[in-house]
Amino acid sequence: MTLFAKDGCLDCHRIRLILAEKGVACEVLYPDPERMREDLLDLNPYGTVPTFIDRDLILYDTRIILEYLDERFPHPPLMPVDPASRGRFRLAMMRMERDWYPLAAALMERPDGATRGALVNRLRTSLEETQRLFAQPPFFLGQEFSLVDVTMAPLLWRLPQCGIEWSPTLDVLREYAQRIFGRPAFNHALSQADGARHTGLF
Repeated sequence: MTLFAKDGCLDCHRIRLILAEKGVACEVLYPDPERMREDLLDLNPYGTVPTFIDRDLILYDTRIILEYLDERFPHPPLMPVDPASRGRFRLAMMRMERDWYPLAAALMERPDGATRGALVNRLRTSLEETQRLFAQPPFFLGQEFSLVDVTMAPLLWRLPQCGIEWSPTLDVLREYAQRIFGRPAFNHALSQADGARHTGLF
């Protein structure tokens, strides 16, 4: 199995994390960012990462890759069995992907001062208003680590990089983050650059 990834990419971090949680060996390749689209077009019509290869199967949508890996390697399961719970989990991931991921991605591109300040405020306010959902330990929506936690973890790791400090207004989310970051698989899934970004706050 091979994963084509980009350092700093939230979605690529998600794939590395599920691979680590499942204990699956996978070669991770980081194409030259200047040539990435051209290099990947033979595998992926969009020329984007993450692009995942398992023998003759090629996948290039993050959610499809995540759910494929959870089904391909069912232990430990990272999605609930019943359809209603699976629907709730998928909805939670969709909200994170639509509401928070674009803001974090924009902030990691280091926009100008006024724009950056507005983006930081939007992301911080949204996290503060939603963090009560993470108050019930140990994990989001239940007792077991899931794909929702896999989706949240890369965002939380990069909050300081996005200009959001762990202030008292985010204490609930910080405690949740500590539980996620303490998992051996989380540390195993960090790229070299991701590890260098650790601020020591945890």
